[in-house]
Amino acid sequence: MADKEILSTIRYVAGTKPVFRLSEITAYLNEPLSVEDLFTRVSASLAGLGLTAQKKGRDYEISRISPPQAYLLNPEESARLDAFFEQRTVPALLQESIEQYLAKKVGKDWTDPVILERLRRAIVAQKDDYWKPQHKRSLQYTKGYSVLGYLAYHFPVYFMQTEYLLALLAQNGLLKKRMTILDAGTGPGVVPLAVADFYSRLDSATADVYSIERSEEHVEAFLSLRESCVPRGGKVSIKPPIRADLRTLDPGTLPAQIDLAVFSNVLNELPDATLDTRAEIVARIAGRLAPGGIILIVEPADEENATRMRSLTVALRDKGLFVTSPCAFIWGTPCTAPRCWSFRAEPAIKMPRLMEILARCEESYRFVNTDIKYSYAILEKEQKKEQYRLSAGSKFLRLSKLQQHVGKRVNAAGLKMSQELGSARNHVYKICDGTAKTPVYAVLPSYHITPENDAVTTAPYGSVLEMKGVLVRYNKEHNAYNLLISRNTLVCRKDADCR
Repeated sequence: MADKEILSTIRYVAGTKPVFRLSEITAYLNEPLSVEDLFTRVSASLAGLGLTAQKKGRDYEISRISPPQAYLLNPEESARLDAFFEQRTVPALLQESIEQYLAKKVGKDWTDPVILERLRRAIVAQKDDYWKPQHKRSLQYTKGYSVLGYLAYHFPVYFMQTEYLLALLAQNGLLKKRMTILDAGTGPGVVPLAVADFYSRLDSATADVYSIERSEEHVEAFLSLRESCVPRGGKVSIKPPIRADLRTLDPGTLPAQIDLAVFSNVLNELPDATLDTRAEIVARIAGRLAPGGIILIVEPADEENATRMRSLTVALRDKGLFVTSPCAFIWGTPCTAPRCWSFRAEPAIKMPRLMEILARCEESYRFVNTDIKYSYAILEKEQKKEQYRLSAGSKFLRLSKLQQHVGKRVNAAGLKMSQELGSARNHVYKICDGTAKTPVYAVLPSYHITPENDAVTTAPYGSVLEMKGVLVRYNKEHNAYNLLISRNTLVCRKDADCR
């Protein structure tokens, strides 16, 4: 009997009993196996099934692994995080460590005009490469000044972006008191360093952080910054990166139970990687998730990368992974993510000293990178019951049916899937209910704002909105539908009482 069939049998028995002996499995086997031989063949795969084994005499007791309880922020921790985000500044120690590493690598003061000009050329080359068609991009950032340019230009925003995402996970009860975290494609250690900094504001949470990286130059920068910024024996233990290519990675080299696997701005940069290839990479690592573990995928907010990432989440559904945020499928039907350009924005950061000095030139705008905009998805292996569902007999119209009601007032519901896309005169937000194949936007002219409808402007990204009395219009120029909100429209969040 193949190991796959044995594991399938164990999975079946585990579904009928919370605790059982491994010897019970032998009755289902077509070939005679001792308990020890059986354990040898399946032990490495038990964690992936959410099971653990304990030696009991000559047998093994198999039981389910209980997911750890969520780590809930207390008021003091929330206050510390709020104070950090209000500053909008990369920690001073990290800024200094990057400057010192840069000086060490170039062998002289990094403020030397020659060094600054080389950094500028590296940054311009990276940006030019980024905007090429995907099949012509290299985006290696793997050696020499390309790594130093990455530290100067990309690192600060991605670092702060990760801090915001960790706060989002904490606020949604997705962090645990003890966590094993994996950063896939870590580069110079953006995610691990952000984890260490974020956890420094928590009272008792701890984490072991693993990472994967193939570039020797990135690993060198990673280890240098870890040595300077992460105290030994502290709340967060950052392991040396696993040297591997994501496309050929052996999952057996990873921790057996991962609570959080992060793919931050990496999948879009794999040259010539098809949608199926990217989905297989994620699914392979998802096989190491602990019970209750999650996948976090983050990509840039530009239309090409954001829409490609949404298509990836659809492909991952066929591999047993389910999106839990920011999407919610309120009609209970899966989304195909057509033309889904959705992203979240955070307050711009303050320029680190290194970036500020690089920007002291004629074309300063080329070297300023302070805006935080990103597309993200949180996925799990087990689909949880949604907190909000619209029934088939609901008095709300599916957004896929809008073409039948142009020029009419209707009741509609959907998630707010963008920040402000309009202006102070006309507020515009992307709306999605998982059914529409054509983009839909809620439009609220400023002169129509009332206490009864301003929830569309104040609700956070990802909130479900119920809108009663919106006028349906078709925008031929952009092939999209607008839901026009007037002073007679009632808009409320799903956790409010819509009258």
